Amino acid sequence: MLRWLQYVLSGVAVIAIAVYAGSLGERWVGQAYLDWQFTQSLERPALAAPPNDMVVDGAQPLGRLEIPSIDLSALFIEGVDGRTLRRAVGHIPGTALPGMPGNVALSAHRDTFFRRLRELDHGDVIWITTLYGRYKYVVESSQIVPPEANGVLRNLDRPTLTLVTCYPFYYVGPAPKRFVVHAVFAGIGK
Repeated sequence: MLRWLQYVLSGVAVIAIAVYAGSLGERWVGQAYLDWQFTQSLERPALAAPPNDMVVDGAQPLGRLEIPSIDLSALFIEGVDGRTLRRAVGHIPGTALPGMPGNVALSAHRDTFFRRLRELDHGDVIWITTLYGRYKYVVESSQIVPPEANGVLRNLDRPTLTLVTCYPFYYVGPAPKRFVVHAVFAGIGK
C-alpha cells in the first residue's frame, strides 16, 4: 500500500512540475515572440500619435511596460482572458491606450508579471513605450478593492495609468480582492 501511495504522489509531483514548467515556457516564448514583433515595429518610422479610431488586434503588442524599481519589463497586448494573461500583461478593453486621453488600465496575474507589484511606493516611475512614444507615469497610490469595483477604471480629468492584479498575493486559487496601483502622467520621455 505504501509503495502504491509513493507512486501516486510521485506522479502528482511530476505532473505539477510539468504544468509549472509549461506555464513558464509559455510566458517566456510568448514574451520573446512579442518582443521580436515589437522591435520590428519600432524600427519603422515613428508615428505621431495613435488615431482615435484605432482598431486593436489582440495578437499584436501594444507596447512595453517598464517599472525599474521592481525590475519589471513586459510587453502588453489587448485583452484580459486567461491565454492573454499567461503570455503578457493585458490591456483592459474599453480603457484608453497610451498616448490617448484617459485612463490606461493594464492587468496581469499576481503570480507572474505583477508578482512584485505590492513593492511599489509613492513616487516610483513607470514607463510605457509604444510605437507612438515613451510615456512616463509616477505612482500616486495603491488600494485593495473588491473585484466588482470598476470605478478604479474610470476616466479622470487627467491622463492616468491603473495597474490591476488579484489580492492577496499569497492566496492559492481565485483571489477574493484586487490590488490596484494608480499612477499619474508625468511627461514624454526618451
